[in-house]
Amino acid sequence: MDDDAGPLAGELVTETIDVDGGRSVTAYVPPDPPDGVVVGGDGQATRRWAAALESAGRTSTMIVGVHRVDDETARLHEYSPGFDPARFAAHERLLVEDVGRWTSSRFGVAPPAARTAVFGVSAGGELALALGLRHPDVFGAVLCASPGAGYRPPATLPARLPRTYLVAGTDEPFFRDNATRWATALRDAGADVVLRERPGSHGDDFWYREFPLMTAWAFGR
Repeated sequence: MDDDAGPLAGELVTETIDVDGGRSVTAYVPPDPPDGVVVGGDGQATRRWAAALESAGRTSTMIVGVHRVDDETARLHEYSPGFDPARFAAHERLLVEDVGRWTSSRFGVAPPAARTAVFGVSAGGELALALGLRHPDVFGAVLCASPGAGYRPPATLPARLPRTYLVAGTDEPFFRDNATRWATALRDAGADVVLRERPGSHGDDFWYREFPLMTAWAFGR
């Protein structure tokens, strides 16, 4: 998922936020005035997500991605609340509070929840679901591709739920089942849910083809 795309019309800005010993954050500033902001983890891949947007003609969506840690176990503990609640809570504060302050002070961009989505793939999709359910006042939409199973729908869902767009591949049954489980639980709780199944396996290009469709759905254009 690391960056491997070519030149962009927009600008990439990477800085270190002075929290948790210093965490790198990459923002993609689109060539047109932002009409919405997508926040997520795995920020090293921001260029590729930005390239997917530009290739689809979506030149007004901003992306803010917090870089993941190198250790995969530590990443999972930051992204899914069930493994290490204290570590997850610290990462939650980073994405919900610190990233928002940085985006506002650095770029003058502070959209309402209706124009802010939280996004992720695989374990990052679990993070997006967890943050969306916990903070619908911050994230009006969840965009989730191929979620893992470390975080599952709780027995009781909050009364207020974000709109949620889920996608998974035909050749990744484990992740497809996870996405379907979430879609069913959220729909049963009255949420606005989209579930798509695309040809492909885990990490395939369908993630990048779907991303512009997700943002168009989230921001209404």
